[in-house]
Amino acid sequence: MRKLVVTEFITLDGVMGEPHLWSFPYWNDEIAAFKNEELFASDAQLLGRVTYEGFAAAWPTRSDETGTAGSEPNPFADRMNNMPKYVVSTTLETADWNNSTIISDNVVDEIRKLKQQDGENILVAGSATLVDTLLQNGLVDELHLLVYPVVPGTGKRLFRDGSASKLNLLNSRTFDTGVVLLTYGPDESEAK
Repeated sequence: MRKLVVTEFITLDGVMGEPHLWSFPYWNDEIAAFKNEELFASDAQLLGRVTYEGFAAAWPTRSDETGTAGSEPNPFADRMNNMPKYVVSTTLETADWNNSTIISDNVVDEIRKLKQQDGENILVAGSATLVDTLLQNGLVDELHLLVYPVVPGTGKRLFRDGSASKLNLLNSRTFDTGVVLLTYGPDESEAK
């Protein structure tokens, strides 16, 4: 059985939207190495429509370290572009990014089927609405929160009002820039 791992950039006040506005000053080699390990421990991505559209607009043009032709290949970009991607959407009619499949019906059952397959982790980034559904249905095996030391005060939040899930802290790690990685798993007392 595969693990479903949710990974998020999030502020101290729970904002996850528009991370490019607050996360870039804190990026360093430690965080890059963690994100690389996380991606290479996965062999599929599960994405909501909005995140999928953003990634599909950006990643296909990134095939090397600098984003320009002629440089050494970037294994991260190659992995992002070539691994299977499942996009949860009731509005998309096509998903043209390499190896993309749309899941539009029976979402929870289809994700359970994906988890039952052999393979590495299934990675979910961004996708707040999808993450809420995954948490509410006990489908998240690990939650990686990269908590940034900023408080924007407004913005799209990861957790909706009224959505409650009990989680167990599995690990924590502080990066040199002040970003803290919190790794959670499901509360063992709650049935899946």
